[in-house]
Amino acid sequence: MELTKGLQDLLRADCEKIGEGKICEVYRKCFRSTWETTLSMEEDGSAFVITGDIGAMWLRDSSMQVLPYFRALSDEAVERAIRGLIGKQAKLILTDAYANAFNKNGDYSCYSRDKTEMGAFIWERKYEVDSLAFPIMLLAKYVAATGRQDILTKEVPAALDRVLEVWETEQRHEASPYTFERDSDLETETLQNQGRGTPTAYTGMTWSGFRPSDDACRYHYLVPSNMLAVSALRRLCALPVGEETICRAKKLAEEMEKGIYQYGIFAHPQFGEIFAYETDGLGHYNLMDDANVPSLLAAPWFGFCKRDDALYQNTRRFILSSSNPYYYKGNAAEGVGSPHTPAGYVWHIAIAIRGLTAESREEQKNMLDMLIHTTAGTDYMHEGVDVNAPERYTRPWFAWANSMFCLLAEAYFHL
Repeated sequence: MELTKGLQDLLRADCEKIGEGKICEVYRKCFRSTWETTLSMEEDGSAFVITGDIGAMWLRDSSMQVLPYFRALSDEAVERAIRGLIGKQAKLILTDAYANAFNKNGDYSCYSRDKTEMGAFIWERKYEVDSLAFPIMLLAKYVAATGRQDILTKEVPAALDRVLEVWETEQRHEASPYTFERDSDLETETLQNQGRGTPTAYTGMTWSGFRPSDDACRYHYLVPSNMLAVSALRRLCALPVGEETICRAKKLAEEMEKGIYQYGIFAHPQFGEIFAYETDGLGHYNLMDDANVPSLLAAPWFGFCKRDDALYQNTRRFILSSSNPYYYKGNAAEGVGSPHTPAGYVWHIAIAIRGLTAESREEQKNMLDMLIHTTAGTDYMHEGVDVNAPERYTRPWFAWANSMFCLLAEAYFHL
């Protein structure tokens, strides 16, 4: 789709404020990316947003991809597209709340013929808590920005109730109907124990099969995803929905938050008390952070805690150190990578998140500079880049990463 007049005017004003130069060049391209290359409007008024070089729509990615356009909601076409995406997400959640990604045409096209309950619209059925949290965050942001409550008709309230139902069920995963197995040599691609995952005890948190990277969890209480879910539930409670829905959301948020603080904190000998990345309620902890969002690094950005929170600061120091097994530092870049990509690769999304949670403008600017100098001459963001040779990267067309660059530039230049 071509940029609307409102988006063209916004982009022009942004570039005037940024000033000409490399940051502006990259910003222009990244700003246009989602709208021009991944978004399509359907006949029923809904919007479908592919992730980029994979022709499917992730609930998580699509929510994040459109955030740079919120400042142009006065443009009727932009407002219609974001409203259409929210409606589409609600329909897909009602289609299958355990799926993370969907095809466009309901033709059974999918990533893999997995051992799980597949359907016509399901591209992949890796259950991830954040897949249900991000659409709530998007909905709440839209209602707050527009004041429009007519979005809360038809499928949207039903989808919210379905999210609550799934999160309540997955507080006690042993009662869940969900299983997932994939024929793969990679342990990260399937769940152990006949598709049910490794054992867990009740904590109040809600269970996740997979991380936002689409890799299987080692321990299935994924702390940053529960943090995001708590933030989403808080925002849901501010929406004009039924009292029963609000009461359920408040109760869930309280239980999940209590679980995070009771079971998700580890006393580290070097950094003090920090948030664990994963736990199981049985005394096991996975101490790391992953590049994809929700991450522990991103916790204040999505509103779970304050940036100066002592636990967060301890955790941040751990994450941005060699104690985090996925922190890499090289000649061209440094930051958080992921077991999803090769060792020594950092993610542009994680660099952007570091900038968005930075304590100083100097650190923000350093992250912007790191991003524009690691595009391998494309002027676009990628997934992972080699810290010593950024011409080696994964995913040439990854629209969410482009949107994250725009959000960092927006924050730094006060756009």
